[in-house]
Amino acid sequence: MSAGPEEQSPYGSGAGASRPTNATPPPRKVRIPHLQALKAEGRRWAMLTAYDMYAAEIFDEAGIPVLLVGDSAGNNVYGYETTVPVTLDEMVPLVRAVASAARRALVVADLPFGCYGASVEQGFTSAVRLMKEGRAHAVKLEGGASMAPLVRALTGAGIPVMAHVGFTPQSEHQLGGYRVQGRGDAADALVADARALQDAGAFAVVLEMVPAPVAARVTQSLDIPTVGIGAGAVTDAQVLVWSDFAGLRSGRSPRFVKKYADLRGTLLDAARAYAADVESGAFPDAGHSFES
Repeated sequence: MSAGPEEQSPYGSGAGASRPTNATPPPRKVRIPHLQALKAEGRRWAMLTAYDMYAAEIFDEAGIPVLLVGDSAGNNVYGYETTVPVTLDEMVPLVRAVASAARRALVVADLPFGCYGASVEQGFTSAVRLMKEGRAHAVKLEGGASMAPLVRALTGAGIPVMAHVGFTPQSEHQLGGYRVQGRGDAADALVADARALQDAGAFAVVLEMVPAPVAARVTQSLDIPTVGIGAGAVTDAQVLVWSDFAGLRSGRSPRFVKKYADLRGTLLDAARAYAADVESGAFPDAGHSFES
């Protein structure tokens, strides 16, 4: 006997999925109030990056409630060493592809380096482009309390904002590379930054490469959801870069990455098999050709 509506997962209809009695019902379209309700209920949710229509369709079908079109496209699409070179013009088509393919997920778009730090006006103009041209549902920006005026201006104009503190990749040159943030005396400042962003109107805060106890402290002190990446288990949500979690990239992975597939190996084997078939004449065969 199939599960009734009150027994289904809030994010999908996978086998064995269930939800607590009196929990928030699954929405047809994931929106910010639903994420806030999940925090209130103590229920965790997943976020993945996506940069193209196929990844967006698959993750949306899998029930991932939030898709992030991250400036991590610099490392995972454009072949840059960091996220710093990514431009707004490069982000817009990626956001539009994901937003057009996702039917249910909330699509969040990163504001790339150099398009929002100069002034509130610059940030507002850039965010509007991601919302209008990219069709994003929300934007994400990096930085602490100094970003509060921009967050306040964007949310006041109807643009939802996801904030990002801890290790901020756009500032890696200033931070001295990929380093854990918020240790020791810096923990209080990180908590204060998160609170300032919440007070300015952010609907969620990403905590990247933060000690687990500090991330737990931030999560407990905020009314809005926290999204961890390298921040331990006591956050309201988790995010991973999809090419990391699917095993598409080669080389060493960050400590916080868990690989759920070996997509690189699968594609490598498929490409080798295809090349071998072409070289031997096995492809195309009669079944893959047209008759006169």
